[in-house]
Amino acid sequence: MNVFDALSQRTSVNYFDTERAINTAEVLELLDYAQHAPTAFNIQHTRYLVVTDQAAKETLKDIAYGQQKVADAPVVILVLADEQGHERMPDIAQRGVDAGIYNEGVRDYFVSAVNGAYGDNKAAAHDEALRSASMATMNLMTAAAGKGMATGPMIGFDTAKAKEVFNIGERYSVAMMVTLGYAKEGNWPRKPRLAASEVTVLDGRPGKLHDLSN
Repeated sequence: MNVFDALSQRTSVNYFDTERAINTAEVLELLDYAQHAPTAFNIQHTRYLVVTDQAAKETLKDIAYGQQKVADAPVVILVLADEQGHERMPDIAQRGVDAGIYNEGVRDYFVSAVNGAYGDNKAAAHDEALRSASMATMNLMTAAAGKGMATGPMIGFDTAKAKEVFNIGERYSVAMMVTLGYAKEGNWPRKPRLAASEVTVLDGRPGKLHDLSN
């Protein structure tokens, strides 16, 4: 499936085929695609907790208020936003030097800029990490659709309980949960979307009234 078909045909799935598995190599391939999402300064804040054990998925099902798809999907991914991800910037920036993309001066600028933007600003670090995790999740779901797989992004669960039960550190926010597998019969088709012409103001200019309420 090409990327345009994946974007236009992807839908959120509630019913998964419990007989079709997804192996570790396939999961890691999808997460590699997720990692290509844009992220400020290339910080790459997103982390992934992959759950495949059936008993663990049943526990997650309880945390998700009994939603059966959590137990039925062969893979459930907790997408985590590392609010201290900027602390890895020296290593990340050095990789750009090693790859021949930029020199040491640019590396040092990136490290300094990141520390200045997020080091003492927890709110900014939180928001940036969530933005990165959201974009990575969309990459993940699009890649899955391209592979003929199905996903269900979820926020209907107790994030505090998930962090407690799965021993997720305080530095991480749980951005969302994604169920991953193959769809079975019974899912709704893709629901209608508003057209771009309905939600877009073209030729935006300072001082111009931009009413997007309708």
